[in-house]
Amino acid sequence: MTTTLIPLTGIVLLGASVQWLTGMGFALVAVPALILLLGPAQGVALANCAAGAISVVGLAGGLRRVRLAAMVPLCAAAACTVPAGTWLTHRLPPPYLLLTMGALVTVAVLLVMRGARLAALGGRGGALTAGAVGGFMNSAAGVGGPPVSLYALNAGWTVREFVPNAQFYGVVVNAFSVTANGIPALSAAEWTAVGTAMVAGGVIGTAVGDRLPEHHARRLVLLLALTGGATAVAKGVWAL
Repeated sequence: MTTTLIPLTGIVLLGASVQWLTGMGFALVAVPALILLLGPAQGVALANCAAGAISVVGLAGGLRRVRLAAMVPLCAAAACTVPAGTWLTHRLPPPYLLLTMGALVTVAVLLVMRGARLAALGGRGGALTAGAVGGFMNSAAGVGGPPVSLYALNAGWTVREFVPNAQFYGVVVNAFSVTANGIPALSAAEWTAVGTAMVAGGVIGTAVGDRLPEHHARRLVLLLALTGGATAVAKGVWAL
């Protein structure tokens, strides 16, 4: 148990710190490492639980800034595609799951880094597209944020506008994903470590956030996510 407990604590601590530091990023940073440590199904399920819990707390101060006109179609579309992602997670062999999840994370991060602007992500249709893709990715790979980030970029949202809406989406889509994927089978000691790491990560992220410029924090999140995605792909290839 100790061999899992220490890295599990470190992964959740890093992911939670990043989430509080930037308003997003727990799944991008933590999922690749969690699926390597716990396996694809358990890693994604834990990421859904942790990211959803952090989003609930983060949303408390920004609920009034949520744009329901955009969030309703995003969340409705996500609800329709979450079951497909769950089905994929439970059907593919582990090496192919690692490849798929690592590739999804890597491609999503590269698109966000490039600041891709896509006509398909404009207006109500764009919200439906981003929500559908995000719901599938969240339940399959634990990473549903990048499509919403791209939608916000194409809609011209500022960071102040984006963060509470991303938190709202995180609460809803992770609730759907937890319902579909279930609760991870962790021991009492592991759950205690996860909870403690999430609280400690909140303290660290909040403290560092006052000193680190936003663009540096964002770059850190993307680089960590890119490294994790590439590592998952490499392990999947090695296991074939």
